[in-house]
Amino acid sequence: MIKTTKFIFIVVSIISSVYAQTGNPIIRDSFTTDPAAIVYHDSVYLYTGHDEAPVGHQDYVMHDWLCYSSADMVHWKAHGSPLAAKNFSWANDGAWASQVVERNGKFYWYVALKHKTITGCAIGVAVADNPLGPFYDARGSALITNDMTTAINSDKDDIDPTVIIDDDGQAYIFWGNAQCYFAKLKKNMTELDGPIHTVQLPDFIEGSWICKRKGWYYLSYAYQFPEKIAYAMSRNINGPWQFKGILNEVAFNSVTNSPAIIDFKGQSYFIYHNGALPTGGSYRRSVCIDYLYYNSDGTIKPVAMTSSGVK
Repeated sequence: MIKTTKFIFIVVSIISSVYAQTGNPIIRDSFTTDPAAIVYHDSVYLYTGHDEAPVGHQDYVMHDWLCYSSADMVHWKAHGSPLAAKNFSWANDGAWASQVVERNGKFYWYVALKHKTITGCAIGVAVADNPLGPFYDARGSALITNDMTTAINSDKDDIDPTVIIDDDGQAYIFWGNAQCYFAKLKKNMTELDGPIHTVQLPDFIEGSWICKRKGWYYLSYAYQFPEKIAYAMSRNINGPWQFKGILNEVAFNSVTNSPAIIDFKGQSYFIYHNGALPTGGSYRRSVCIDYLYYNSDGTIKPVAMTSSGVK
């Protein structure tokens, strides 16, 4: 009888563990935020911010980034923290939104941090030979600092980098808070190649994500406050950008949101965060995934945020 009871307990525990990993939020071992993902070979690599604010704390506490991988968008394997703010000697903590891109077998991780000696936030870049790292500071200095952008003159001008490598091999970086900026990157992916430009988008807050599909460029971003996600489209990466409206409404229990859009094995996905885990909220967020669908004219259908997630 004792053996039978023990067997039942083990089976129930396994079923509970599997069930706990299905649906949204997809990550439940940590509070995760600001998702970014890449498809590499037959897997998706998900990179997230890491909320560590105590319960009731009304500010962001973020020291490092986390990495997860999946072959089916449902079952996720945790790989710990391949990069932290302390890996950048010029930075003073504040491991905010980021994105990883691959070029010629190397992986470049663009991150937002607080700068030690230049007032405000800055953008750095780390590099690795493997999507799981180890990553190290590719420059030894910031790629973009607050004194390089003056359209808003805010200490948070330079956050939330997103990078695309276009079909002709030219790489671009977009970023910003209250004002969206963009610039070319050199082939080495660690230097700007020319001037910084601004993009005029309605009610732009932060959290930009740039991607391309069937000749259209898509620039999605956090819109208004509390933050919804909206997007614009263009046939040219330099614009003009056509505002296309809201992708989704305010996420559950979080005043912020940050989008990532990928295609994987013939399906499009919308990755975002909310505050749905127990004790979660705007400073203890959690990454979610739902399906994303396009209309025949290339526009995107509004995304339904669900608790069931993807299957």
